[in-house]
Amino acid sequence: MKRRLRVFLALLLPALLLTGCWQEEPPEEINNMLPPVTEEPAGEEGPLLPERFALPYMPGRTLDPIACADGMQQVAASLMYEGLFRLDGSLEPQLGLCLSYTHDDTASRYTFALRPGVLFSDGSALTGRDVKAALDRARESDRYRSRLSGITSVSANGDTVTVALNGPNTGLPALLDVPIVKSGTQDAAAPIGTGPYFYAEEETGAYLVANQSWWRGESQPVDRIALVEASDADAMLYRFSSHEVQLITADLTGVQAVSTTGSVDCLDAESTLLQYVGCNTSRAPLDSPSLRRALSAGIDRANIASAFLSGHGTAAAFPVSPASSLYPADLEEAYSVDGFSTALTASGYVPERSLTLLVNEENGFKRAIADHLAELWTQGGVPVEVRVLPWEEYTAALAAGDFDLYYGEARLSADWDLSCLLAPGGALNYGHWSDPETSRLLEEFAAAEDRGAAMRDLCARLKDQMPFLPVCFKSTSVLTQADVAEGMAPTAAEPFYDLGKWTIRLKEG
Repeated sequence: MKRRLRVFLALLLPALLLTGCWQEEPPEEINNMLPPVTEEPAGEEGPLLPERFALPYMPGRTLDPIACADGMQQVAASLMYEGLFRLDGSLEPQLGLCLSYTHDDTASRYTFALRPGVLFSDGSALTGRDVKAALDRARESDRYRSRLSGITSVSANGDTVTVALNGPNTGLPALLDVPIVKSGTQDAAAPIGTGPYFYAEEETGAYLVANQSWWRGESQPVDRIALVEASDADAMLYRFSSHEVQLITADLTGVQAVSTTGSVDCLDAESTLLQYVGCNTSRAPLDSPSLRRALSAGIDRANIASAFLSGHGTAAAFPVSPASSLYPADLEEAYSVDGFSTALTASGYVPERSLTLLVNEENGFKRAIADHLAELWTQGGVPVEVRVLPWEEYTAALAAGDFDLYYGEARLSADWDLSCLLAPGGALNYGHWSDPETSRLLEEFAAAEDRGAAMRDLCARLKDQMPFLPVCFKSTSVLTQADVAEGMAPTAAEPFYDLGKWTIRLKEG
């Protein structure tokens, strides 16, 4: 989805490359809602093109993709490093540095064969030892520790790597887009990678140089990408507004809003960031599956994604992205006011008190959605009051079970393991959901060769029980100066995905 945005577009701090199943803690500053998006006509003199293509970065900070800061450092690093796999626009794993793989009968031990002929940018060959070192470091890192927690050991033998798990997971390749750096170079400011560009410096500053030995053999759109100093987010946005840099990433419906000016192209990428309504299933009346189903029927998901998230989200009735082939679209039911009324009548619900819907105060988008849901449910016959809390109080209330409903957000892992939300003791199972059938279906999905059928069975159970109410999956956005880049197809993890199809337009002469 590409759109041209105009003056005072609300941009938010890049949060493009984080992964794992967790609930996001917002920064301290509070955002405002996005202003209306308007079309900006092209000027009579044509597009304003730069003399060079440039990205922001923070000098003096590491570009190691496992340890570096989120945002601009990760964007630059995505051009320098590659993983065994990469996630495509449908959040499906595609082969990267891995040529092929096998697993044992239980899907708890994998062997990965590395692609032959892959060279690091210094000309040395990629080995299993490099992959093992990178995965071992990632397992201890803040960024990847959660998603790789199922790995018990990694071993290497020549050009093969073996990964042992603590249980079955037929979705493991989706977790292994971890960037690989050359073993022994991780302490450098810019470790050596296998990607289409590598880091270099000269008196005029730092830059990225096209890697002529890139194993994909695809052409890079420019031979050189300048790296322009930006000490923080405000500096980054100044550089972007003044056309000193041409590309940034942003979460346009998060917190800590800032603004920029000018004509900007925006491309959204599907993500694993789920927004949902959590239910306290251990407290009446939300211990009733029929009432939870009725509340779910009362959510106009498409309207929330389009109107309240300005289109930067995709409606979802289940906790797997509709972009994924695993999404059971045939189980969906269209929203209608009559459908909500019918489901509520069938539940036998009689209001005895107002239900409380918690939301954290730092995010204006979430507050607006919570207010909207409370109004619809109240009008339909289920009185709901919104309680807005600062982040620390909000999370404390969730941990204590002091809520009826809450509006939440969780970044799921790309193997679609939902244990954090559904398993007893799951990190985000604040509603204390416990159901042997759900637990069985979670285990079957983890071990399933037919993952689509197993996910459908799990979602059918969730549709019947509705322990929480999925609303939508947020998208992440790549913003470029208008008309500079063509052929872009960004993904949540790779803003430069399919780089060989890009065209970057620069000022002639």
